[in-house]
Amino acid sequence: MIGGTKAIRTLIIAASVIAALTLPAYTQGLANRKSGGSSTPPPAEKHPPVDEKAYKAALDRIPVPDKKYDPWCVARPSQSEKAGKKSS
Repeated sequence: MIGGTKAIRTLIIAASVIAALTLPAYTQGLANRKSGGSSTPPPAEKHPPVDEKAYKAALDRIPVPDKKYDPWCVARPSQSEKAGKKSS
């Protein structure tokens, strides 16, 4: 009988922990219903039309890099450094 009481106590504690963890998520859904919120998304914002000439002019002002960008330069040596070490 003592083993059965211990099992029931463990079951009640587990159920109360689960209920305590799910309660905040449940109450967030209730706040939307009380305020009269609907399930439809809000209307989309109207953005100004894109000016193609200004966009292309801005792209032309971006300088062309002298050297190709290597995102792995810190993680591994570049090809020129490898070639220099082999010839030594």
